[in-house]
Amino acid sequence: MFSYRHAFHAGNHADVLKHLVLIATLDYMLEKDAALTVVDSHAGAGLYRLDGDYAGTSGEAAEGVLRLLSPTVPLAVEPAPALARYLEVLKDFNPKGGAKIYPGSPFITQHLLRDHDKLKLFELHPTDSRTLAANIAQLEAGRQIAVLSEDGFGSATKFLPPPSRRALLLCDPSYEIKSDYGRVLDLVGESLKRFATGTYAVWYPIIPRPEAHDLPRRLKTMATKAGKSWLHATLTVKSSKLLTTETGDTKRPGLPASGMFLINPPYTLKAQLQPALEQLKTLLAQDRHAGFTLDTGG
Repeated sequence: MFSYRHAFHAGNHADVLKHLVLIATLDYMLEKDAALTVVDSHAGAGLYRLDGDYAGTSGEAAEGVLRLLSPTVPLAVEPAPALARYLEVLKDFNPKGGAKIYPGSPFITQHLLRDHDKLKLFELHPTDSRTLAANIAQLEAGRQIAVLSEDGFGSATKFLPPPSRRALLLCDPSYEIKSDYGRVLDLVGESLKRFATGTYAVWYPIIPRPEAHDLPRRLKTMATKAGKSWLHATLTVKSSKLLTTETGDTKRPGLPASGMFLINPPYTLKAQLQPALEQLKTLLAQDRHAGFTLDTGG
């Protein structure tokens, strides 16, 4: 149950997609003066060292965020506004350049929030929960941030609706076990019942597993039945076909793609993401199968 550690995957192409969408969504929601409550159901450790043992072992950041920041591979064109904004936030955490520090969703969110906004962070993994609490303590943010060593699937809805009636819930579990897909649906369904006008963002891996392909379809059905608008963005960087090694063995190619599904998204989000995803498709491509999709409804 506790084997997944996001530190091995920090800064990969899936993080680029997730955090680009998160920043664009937050920027829009923070235009209004009323307080915003952000609930992160699976917060992780909050901050990651890309030159540390975990990230160095997997090397996934090299094919993700580090491609975008490499001084030897400058962007051929001016980055789209949403991509430029993502890179700007990363630079705030790395004022000397590069990306030794990669901020997870909790730190990206806190960086953007105002003093009267609230951030609720759930992390059940015992090691990551302690690390998260220690990292957050350095911010000296007081009561603005709550770190809860609880199961976000079962507890995140207790903050809905917030007093200000404005909330964003981010749900990005590891999907290490198949039951996570069903629990995501349960969480979003319960959240909509409690607070129909909240914004709900779900990240998921696109892998050869029926549950992974069924999840966005079921979220779309849920949103449609509730009469809510939705946005579905995916980014593919390589083929999902099995690879054959020199010894004749086969192995999976690692995560080939991921998606973000939002219910009640900002109405401006699709127009922001279109040019950014066009660029990411080229910048992060690992083979000719790279691409993206962007659909809305409701």
